[in-house]
Amino acid sequence: MTASTVVHHGMVWDVVRDVVDLGPAGTVHREYVRHPGAVAVLALDEDDRVALIRQYRHPVRHELWELPAGLLDVEGEPALSAARRELAEETDLLADRWWVLLDWFPSPGGMDEAIRVFLARDLTAVPRAERHVREAEELGMPLRWVPLEQARDRILAGRMHNSTAVAGILAACVARDLGWSTLRPAEAPWPEHPRLG
Repeated sequence: MTASTVVHHGMVWDVVRDVVDLGPAGTVHREYVRHPGAVAVLALDEDDRVALIRQYRHPVRHELWELPAGLLDVEGEPALSAARRELAEETDLLADRWWVLLDWFPSPGGMDEAIRVFLARDLTAVPRAERHVREAEELGMPLRWVPLEQARDRILAGRMHNSTAVAGILAACVARDLGWSTLRPAEAPWPEHPRLG
């Protein structure tokens, strides 16, 4: 990259324009969304049911079944701490055991967002007096426990559309079939994240 300019400063993310030297392919200009990144949590109970929340997503004008998730927008907060916070805030759940399930770029042609999906087990409830007060799109957000196979089947039938839920649930099905041997430690390095690596 030989130059970078912020084209638009947004409430959550910015749009930037870079000049990129591709060597023999020449110099190109690219615009994309600069994103803080995000974490998501695939929380499984003792019966292998996944915790799903339903949230309104205005850009697509739909309520979507999703994994608990959130932006990495707290300065200096490690990804695992953000995942713990999001799980507690969105589902009133805590987890004793954590692993990295999946790292991915959901839209690498248009944004630099990197997402880490954690697997969380050994779940307990957040004490009632310590629960997060939800507002805006999160107010009244329902929680549903869905067997992992049923969630997979909903995806394959075209009934679940949130990309992180799709990726996380399918990855969990494969990981479980492999005896969970693909899981990484919860604090595994994340070099692909543009600011945490």
